[in-house]
Amino acid sequence: MNLFDLTGKVALVTGSTKGIGEAIVHRLAEHGAKVVVSSRKADACEKVAADINKERGKEVAAPIPANINYKEQLEQLVAKTREKWGKIDVLVCNAALNPYYGSSLDIPDDAFDKIMGANIRSNHWLCQMVIPEMKERKDGSIVIVSSIGGLRGSPVIGAYCISKAADMQLARNIAVEYGPHNIRANCIAPGLIRTDFAKALWENPETLKRSTAGAPLRRIGEPDEIAGAAVFLASKAGSFTTGQVIVCDGGATI
Repeated sequence: MNLFDLTGKVALVTGSTKGIGEAIVHRLAEHGAKVVVSSRKADACEKVAADINKERGKEVAAPIPANINYKEQLEQLVAKTREKWGKIDVLVCNAALNPYYGSSLDIPDDAFDKIMGANIRSNHWLCQMVIPEMKERKDGSIVIVSSIGGLRGSPVIGAYCISKAADMQLARNIAVEYGPHNIRANCIAPGLIRTDFAKALWENPETLKRSTAGAPLRRIGEPDEIAGAAVFLASKAGSFTTGQVIVCDGGATI
């Protein structure tokens, strides 16, 4: 048996039209899963799904747009996923935002609320929506893409770091409460990855050199290097791993 085989599994991945999320849907599909590609923009969802279907030579990806900030849109996302593929075996909460950079003393209330709503509450809502069917089946894997920001403080992205630490605790709580039903919940905590989200830290060669100087591998990570961890956590290979934070950061936090 191939420990990483996801044949017969259905995975719903938020924020999956670029960067880490896009890499995750491609790799989950490569390992046999049917996937739902979701982000706010319908055309972006359709393009990524079409790319995956072309790669696999059959329909294994469905585009279902949704804005994670609205509960009714998430309910529709889950309902349409079930309508299309019949179930949800794997939930990957990847979508997140950070609209503020600066001192915690100056962050506007609406920016703080946006960060907490998108990065924590939407993940909590999605978990509430998919756990009942996982509980009934006695099988399920939830993967939350957090950040090494959740492991250390920051003078400029404090609220974002708070939200990412909360995601780690969300995974632990789910793991404890639903472990007896064979539901696993884990976080992946990426370091600096070559995505649009982190462009300010790598676009300029000098900035990139400074950003990676303290990491043992002395380089930036690629989205695929996070996707591998998601495949592990979704598959039999990760079947005894729950409530954990898998750090993929080139050694930066050590």
